[in-house]
Amino acid sequence: MLAEAMTAAAAAGGMAVVQSAGTDLWTTFRERCAALLGRGDPGRESDALERLDRTAAVLDAAGEDGSERVRDLQVGLWQGRFEAMLEDMDRAERIRFVTELRSLSGEFTAEGAGRGTVSGNTFSGPTALQIGDHNHQDVHFGPAG
Repeated sequence: MLAEAMTAAAAAGGMAVVQSAGTDLWTTFRERCAALLGRGDPGRESDALERLDRTAAVLDAAGEDGSERVRDLQVGLWQGRFEAMLEDMDRAERIRFVTELRSLSGEFTAEGAGRGTVSGNTFSGPTALQIGDHNHQDVHFGPAG
């Protein structure tokens, strides 16, 4: 079973794949992601490039109709791929992979690239939304006192 931090890194990696697809950053992201997934093996890297390209094509084909569902599915698929890789690694490899995946994800997600966006959320009732790094928020519920 994966530690919570590794699962979070895998989820961030899945989100980075989906958020980068179809953007100006895609070419750089896909190459770096494939190198990470290939772990020095040209065959694995080639397979990763093909999977990344299929993901980009699926997301592009989804267009605006059904895109949220397709995006969520692709995030989950990539999270699963990253988790499966982590499960097959020894401790030292896991630490290195998670560090590199977090770095890659941080650079290419909307928040990491400074393009803060929110998409596909539904809020009911009072809502607070916070985007960015190193935020601080104090929340108090109940009557003002």
